[in-house]
Amino acid sequence: MTTQEIANKLVDLYKKGEFETIYKELYSPACMSIEPKGAEMEVCNGLEEMAAKGKKWNESMEEFHGSTVGEPIVSDNHFSMTLMMDATFKGRGREKMNELCVYEVKDGKIVKEQFFYTM
Repeated sequence: MTTQEIANKLVDLYKKGEFETIYKELYSPACMSIEPKGAEMEVCNGLEEMAAKGKKWNESMEEFHGSTVGEPIVSDNHFSMTLMMDATFKGRGREKMNELCVYEVKDGKIVKEQFFYTM
């Protein structure tokens, strides 16, 4: 798949809530995930660590109120999109998070994701 095809498929699957499919079909097993400095898990290497990060994230949430994802912007082997999430977190209350998500593609798979947001 091209970078554009991967970007379009990621957005489509995200809108459908098919997160497991995103990681199974679009990510390299050797991928990397980077969060802003100060995040609980700033860097994750590989799908196993990313799954552990996702599990912690889900466990921290009391209620998910919704999300919106923007259309991807593609340049060569990178793409980005905006993401807004509205959720109530244990011990923190309700938050609306806005972030910029940037992805790198190599050999038809996502090899790196990086998220930019205010902590």
